[in-house]
This record gives sequence, C-alpha cells and structure tokens, in this order.
Amino acid sequence: MVDPPRKGCDETFIQTLLTLEPKRIVYISCNPATQQRDALLLAEKYQLEEVTPVDMFPQTTHVETVALFNLK
Repeated sequence: MVDPPRKGCDETFIQTLLTLEPKRIVYISCNPATQQRDALLLAEKYQLEEVTPVDMFPQTTHVETVALFNLK
C-alpha cells in the first residue's frame, strides 16, 4: 500500500517498487495528476486494473483516488 504526499512518489521509491516487484500495489492519492505520472512509470511492470475516486471532502475540489496495480 502506497499513500504518498501530494507531490507523489519520488523516482527512487518507484524504482524500488519496480525492483522488488510486489504482486499488487494499492496506491492512494490526494493528487490525481501525480498519481497519473507515477502510474506511467509503474506501467513498465504493472497493469493498472482499477481506479476509484473517493469524495472524502464534500463541498471542496479535493478528491482522493485509489488505484489497484497488478504485476504483469
């Protein structure tokens, strides 16, 4: 499970995930833009299976997203 700050995961952490090859990654994000950036890097070895938006802060523009990645 990954729940990085708004700036997303740093490149070293993404490379560590790609090296360790966990079977699944659940990626929780408060910034869909950085989650997309990281998803493109993870696509080297992972298939994005599902993304679910979660409106934890009604009446605001903020949304959390939960993404499920499976090792290819």
